[in-house]
Amino acid sequence: MAYQTLLTETKENVLHITLNRAEKMNALNLQLISELDQVFDEVYANNDIHGVLITGAGDKAFAAGADIAEFANFNAEEGAAMAQDGHHAFNKIEACPKPVIALVNGFALGGGCELAMACHIRIATNNAQFGQPEVNLGILPGYGGTQRLIQLVGKGKALELLMTGDMVNAQEAHRIGLANHVLPAEEAQAFAEKMLKKITRKGPLAIAKVIDCVEAYFDKDEDGFAREIEQFGRSFDTLDFKEGTQAFLEKRKPNFNRQ
Repeated sequence: MAYQTLLTETKENVLHITLNRAEKMNALNLQLISELDQVFDEVYANNDIHGVLITGAGDKAFAAGADIAEFANFNAEEGAAMAQDGHHAFNKIEACPKPVIALVNGFALGGGCELAMACHIRIATNNAQFGQPEVNLGILPGYGGTQRLIQLVGKGKALELLMTGDMVNAQEAHRIGLANHVLPAEEAQAFAEKMLKKITRKGPLAIAKVIDCVEAYFDKDEDGFAREIEQFGRSFDTLDFKEGTQAFLEKRKPNFNRQ
């Protein structure tokens, strides 16, 4: 499928998604949010896609926020609808049963930071900057930022960043747990691809269950421990479990078939 705001390419079973609005610092307009939602429908449905890598076009920004000009005249109802669309798309990314890595190659501000946080792992280049500066506009994060930032950096630091609107550089983001790794720009892409390849060689159904159980921890309506017991038990009925254990006993690499 052709997209207007995204570039997509599948290489070695990994879908590479590039936010393609470099002239706008890859700002997340409503169309881009909608197209992200659509492309992840394909990720869920296509068994040939084993993982996803998201980055921004150019070398200045992953995504420098939402497109302010687009919503400057919104009323409360329109603002809530915009937030709902963002939550729907980002929740789909966060709950994706396949690993999703954000390669943060520059500014990740506002909605851009929220998108990075919705991904399972964040790899930052040395020039990356993270922040939730929405209070400078008289609003607050609307795509899950008030919730996911707490999960990653803790309540105190999250409140500081959310209320001051301050940016943090890549090294500080790594120190507080917002970025998993920081690398020079020329090394980050290969590092992210290598990590995805490592993950996708593991039992894919087990990876999906890991994601599901971790997400259950943050769901107030779920008991994460109970979900772990349930998913652990279900693992024993999969062909992947049989292949994984047999390969271990035979001292060979497993050949998982995603069943």
